[in-house]
Amino acid sequence: MAAVPLLSTTSLHLRHPGLLFFSSSSPPFSAFRHFIKHLPCLSAHLGETPNGSEFGDPVDPTEMRRLPFTASAATEVKELDELPEKWRRGRLAWMCKTLPSHKKGMINRVLDANKKWVRQEDASYVVVHCIRIRENEAAFWVFKWMSQQQWFRFNFSLATKLADYMGKEGKHAKCRELFNDIINQGLVPFESTFHILIVAYLSASGEDCLQEACDMYQQMIQLGRYRPQLSLHNALFRALLSKPVTEAKSYLKLGEFIFHNLVTTGYPVYEDIFAGLIWLHSYQGNVDYDRISSLRNEMKLAGFEESKDVLLSITRACSKIGDVVELEKTWVKLLSCDGVIPSQAFVYKMEVYAKSGEPMKALDVFEDMKTKLDDATIAAYHKVIKVMCDAHEMEIAESLMEELNNTSLKPLTPLYISLMNMYFRLGLHDKVESAFCSCIEKCYPNRIVYGIYLDSLVQIGSMDKAEAVFSKMVAEDVIGVTPRSCNSILKGYLSSEVHEKALKIYNYMRKKNYDIEPPLMEKLDVIIDSRRRRRFEPTRPSSSTQLSPVHREILIGLLLGGLPIEPDEYSKKHFICFEFNNKSVMHSALKQHLYEKFREWLHPSSQPTDRLGKIPGTFSTFSHTSFSFYAHQFWPEGRWTVPKLVHRWLSPRALAYWYMYSGHRTSSGDILLKIKGDHEGVERIVNVLKAMSLEFRVKQKEKVSWLGFLGGNSTRIWDLIQPYIFSELKELLYADDSSKSNHYHDESLNESTDSD
Repeated sequence: MAAVPLLSTTSLHLRHPGLLFFSSSSPPFSAFRHFIKHLPCLSAHLGETPNGSEFGDPVDPTEMRRLPFTASAATEVKELDELPEKWRRGRLAWMCKTLPSHKKGMINRVLDANKKWVRQEDASYVVVHCIRIRENEAAFWVFKWMSQQQWFRFNFSLATKLADYMGKEGKHAKCRELFNDIINQGLVPFESTFHILIVAYLSASGEDCLQEACDMYQQMIQLGRYRPQLSLHNALFRALLSKPVTEAKSYLKLGEFIFHNLVTTGYPVYEDIFAGLIWLHSYQGNVDYDRISSLRNEMKLAGFEESKDVLLSITRACSKIGDVVELEKTWVKLLSCDGVIPSQAFVYKMEVYAKSGEPMKALDVFEDMKTKLDDATIAAYHKVIKVMCDAHEMEIAESLMEELNNTSLKPLTPLYISLMNMYFRLGLHDKVESAFCSCIEKCYPNRIVYGIYLDSLVQIGSMDKAEAVFSKMVAEDVIGVTPRSCNSILKGYLSSEVHEKALKIYNYMRKKNYDIEPPLMEKLDVIIDSRRRRRFEPTRPSSSTQLSPVHREILIGLLLGGLPIEPDEYSKKHFICFEFNNKSVMHSALKQHLYEKFREWLHPSSQPTDRLGKIPGTFSTFSHTSFSFYAHQFWPEGRWTVPKLVHRWLSPRALAYWYMYSGHRTSSGDILLKIKGDHEGVERIVNVLKAMSLEFRVKQKEKVSWLGFLGGNSTRIWDLIQPYIFSELKELLYADDSSKSNHYHDESLNESTDSD
């Protein structure tokens, strides 16, 4: 529907740089879809300046024009004293006085009570009044109520003005909602609306805000055919570079897109843009060095000298492609720079020489680093020891390891992995065992370290020790087993002709849905029957199979934390879909633990996709009647609720898994638990926890409630759930019984729930 002008006289004005608009005389909605679809062919019109001045002036819809920077969009409404009906003036005045002080629910109730006489002009006046007094939140909810009425006709000017104000307040979600309303009407938002929405996203701290800002930036150029201001180009590029390396390197295409737009629009390209783009290229898996060379040439033509950061990025790129010649040229430039050479540059130089087959030169670089920087970093020790181990320079690697142990630096697990792999390749199995013992003494347990040691024991035929190591891997969730380790112990039993234990491992692997290596499968065929297949289909649990008590307690905690249960349309049963936040340390540990706990229930699609046994980001179970029971309890009528029998099921173990899955520990040491559901369901949980002698505070925000265990109360719940928290998460989740005031803890609860 076209943009609808309101009653005329008094106007609110906002200045918009470069606007695209449709007038009140525009054709119906279907025609606008046609225009959006063919926007590229309208590029010839986008640079024109219209002769008209006001928003309500008739405009030919086939000529969408770009207004000058000083144009203004007007929303016109009558003043109250111009309305003929006295009763209408009084009611509108009362609504303008009452609504701004209320939230969404009360605003909707007041408007619903007066919907018999309220017209579009009346509701629009209330929206404009709220905007005038800067009550933009109330204006938004009045506008959304108005859009749901049968008499509503979309007002492009009012929606644009409201979207701009919401964006300027940093409320990007509401601004985006109004932005989508404009798009859904077949209209193209103003350039200022794009700009404000992008800035709002960049100012927010949400996980997906940067990606949304990037999408808006591309739509602004491709859909709106606008030319963003130089400040917006630079702000978006700086936001890309502010991300951690693991996230920032995925934005290379967008960085190139911003650079291309800067060049084609004639804007100056500053030194930071060149340096940032080279930095992004240097972190890619497959480095495009030709593009880096092109950027260096353009940077030189623009009159910029290569800074130390740029030279470091070039060194990093050389280390990935193994270009010794270019590295040595860059190194000469680094030496001529003021200040100390960054320690990373030495590590990259060692990597280049290692790839070129010159490990002793890498060692010389390490010694040079100690001379120039007075000491070496832990990264440098790791790199040079790895290079020496790969070159089988055992004596040098051991001397460097001894040197590292005499420093204040702590050797990390990857260093021991390099040493153990070298010893294993050289057949020095006693040294493998020595390195293993040193590793478990100084580092956290690691699956790869245990796997190498297990392979070594199997190779020398020490099956008693191998069996003990494998049993420990199975028993401890922190370590766990992989298909590789199972095949290794199976190979040892088959080689030793211990068939009974080999069959036990075979059954264990079948239960876990692990693949058996073909040579081992051939030997097993002789033992158990030649008709056995080399690979096994996962065994679906029978309908009589039941969840164990531990499984039930874990599920209760996870379901309270928001774990979804999905219906199977074919079998009319339900299955569990395990979903995790891959950026959360807590969820990473929880994912591995749950994968092992529920492995026999998992669907074949949830199996690891590589030989290293990497667990997928999400995985699901078979559909089963046991899960249907919980679906009927937590979703009785298709809506989530807290079961009536929760007082029987909520145990300390369930509380622990609820905390690990969706809980939060604040900076002040308080514990927060998140729960969805209506007031009645939350009240059930509150009663159960109080029956467990736990004290807490409840804060409700929209459809989510937070249970805050503050101060000393956090210690009481921690003592209850601590036995069931994983050892590697205890330090992260430990509740601190600090002596801070209750006021401090209340502020902590408010900040944590507001930032959720």
